[in-house]
Amino acid sequence: MSDVKSLYQEIILDHNRNPRNFRRMEDADREIEAYNPLCGDHYTVFMKMDGDSVADVSFVGSGCAISKASASVMASSVKGKSKAEAEQLFDIFHKLVTGSYTGSLDDIGKLAVFSGVSEFPARVKCAILAWHTMHKALNSKETKSTVTTE
Repeated sequence: MSDVKSLYQEIILDHNRNPRNFRRMEDADREIEAYNPLCGDHYTVFMKMDGDSVADVSFVGSGCAISKASASVMASSVKGKSKAEAEQLFDIFHKLVTGSYTGSLDDIGKLAVFSGVSEFPARVKCAILAWHTMHKALNSKETKSTVTTE
């Protein structure tokens, strides 16, 4: 099990150092700012929809390694997915980091690297911030909005 935890830690560190989709999207349909005042994580998630599909998603900002890696994985996971598929990933991720996921880690791909977050309650909000922001972007009629966690 320590080999798995070590691998997961490496993946999180890689996504923190080299975040995927880390860029401002000038032609985004939605731009949602996210802020966690407890730890200072602050991101903006950009989303471009094509009908019911997420054509593109990106983010900019700063935060701890967990929050940046989570935003990176979120962006690469939902790009190209339908709204329903992205919402399903949000639900799985939320359950995973809060300790209520009952499925197999083998079934959720790279999301599994965040399985240990539930052991550190102070880190759950860090991990889920970008995902809540993506969820709001999918479900908001507003083109610009803010999500704040407390």
